[in-house]
Amino acid sequence: MNFAFPLALLLLPLPLLIRLLPAAGAPANASLRVAPGAFAAAVPGRGRGDRLGSALIIAAWAALVLALAGPQIPAAKDVVTASGREIVLALDLSGSMLKEDFVLDGKPLSRLDAVKRVAARFVAARRGDRIGLVIFGDRAYVAQPPTFDVASVAHAIDIAQIGISGRSTAISDGLGLATRRLLQSDARSKVIVLLSDGVDTSGKVPASDAARLAASHGMRVHTIALGPEDMESEPESRDAVDAAALRAMADAGGGVSFRVRSMDDLVAMAATLDQLEPNPMKRPPLHYWRPLWVWPAGAAMVLAVLLAVRRRT
Repeated sequence: MNFAFPLALLLLPLPLLIRLLPAAGAPANASLRVAPGAFAAAVPGRGRGDRLGSALIIAAWAALVLALAGPQIPAAKDVVTASGREIVLALDLSGSMLKEDFVLDGKPLSRLDAVKRVAARFVAARRGDRIGLVIFGDRAYVAQPPTFDVASVAHAIDIAQIGISGRSTAISDGLGLATRRLLQSDARSKVIVLLSDGVDTSGKVPASDAARLAASHGMRVHTIALGPEDMESEPESRDAVDAAALRAMADAGGGVSFRVRSMDDLVAMAATLDQLEPNPMKRPPLHYWRPLWVWPAGAAMVLAVLLAVRRRT
């Protein structure tokens, strides 16, 4: 702790100095001279018996001077300002997301639950960014408009259910709707993060063309191919993800494509994405001095009230 105005502490002995000043002499033509202190016992609250009153006065003065000196302690506060970035997550809610081929703590986990755990944690840590959520299956819709309230977006991800948007995989529709939402934004940086575990089955335009359109409007498109199997290695598998198509989308959108086959891959992807789009929460904290003068000032006020009550009684 230190003081904003330490020189104010020089006022502490002021009452003592005033007390030590020589008393004014009696007039030369006084009719009656009385010894000093002769009537001290007759004045209420004066003399030797008023030690409590003197202590209250000294304490009140000391507290007042301490408040004037401005005691303060160092403190730090996280600075989370608006980053100027807007991110829209496009989340695949097709039927294949129910497949339990992820493992967490030795227990099987569906693709959707795995994504919820990581995506909700990623979003909740993005204070300072505007985050939105687009969900797509047979069709795409906006589950959460872009907002600074990242907790509400994390909640929207957590309550997302398979079937509310159909069970197909309209990747290009989801990307197109995310692009349309970002076109309405005046953010300096616009990012789409698209996650899918399948093949574009019901889109009206090629997904790579939709990503190219987004890039032409200054947006970056990152894609996440989710699932242990892909079309290149297992072309006959029903639940294989079209990793090549998602990679082409990221290339056309000026972003990065992630291949996620396990829970570890999913966590590593979130960490890498956090580096590609720097988190505004990771800025250095603001260091400042927290003032404490209100406490001695309050004590001085209480002591002054006690003195006034004591004098009245």
